[in-house]
Amino acid sequence: MLVRIEIDGHAGRHGYSVTHEAEELYGDAGLESVLDCLVAAVEGLPPAVLVAEVWYRGIVSGTYPLQVIGMNAGQIAEHAMHTTAAVEEALGLA
Repeated sequence: MLVRIEIDGHAGRHGYSVTHEAEELYGDAGLESVLDCLVAAVEGLPPAVLVAEVWYRGIVSGTYPLQVIGMNAGQIAEHAMHTTAAVEEALGLA
């Protein structure tokens, strides 16, 4: 199963939701960082989930096997932030 992890927020006020085929499975808000959201989202996933799309502020940063997220959560969180910043800058939104 593939899920989408959508993370939103700015400056210490982040939240996330986990969806499968547009149905929200769970989420949380009030976390301090993108990394905190990513870790919390992955920890709650059922064993049937093997792959996750990671989105930050409406921009997809990648699709990863859960093993890769587990071993590289910090790098994936940073990549999501950098990807979103680059896209927002290119679109004149930053």
